[in-house]
Amino acid sequence: MARVLAALAHPARLRIVRQLACFDASCCKDIVAQLDLAQSTVSQHLKILVDAGLVLYRPSGQSSHYSINPEAFADVASLVGDLANLCCPPATIVQEAALPQPEASLKD
Repeated sequence: MARVLAALAHPARLRIVRQLACFDASCCKDIVAQLDLAQSTVSQHLKILVDAGLVLYRPSGQSSHYSINPEAFADVASLVGDLANLCCPPATIVQEAALPQPEASLKD
């Protein structure tokens, strides 16, 4: 899972993932056009995302199509949700929200 999270830790890869999430599948050329990144940059980042299992790769004639791997993102969401619940259980958040707020100090 560390490799998956590391793959998501780069701003360009997050942009690519967001772009891929908008379509069933995209070729590298389409991603380059939408994100204004160099083709070589997009290709390198796609390789990292594919190797991490976050993006699916399908060769198609002279081009290749990339798409989000929904199962991998479900695993990431589950892990992050579990960690958030360990650190900040929902009941704690609700209890803290219900606590009286300290009043601003009054001026003389």
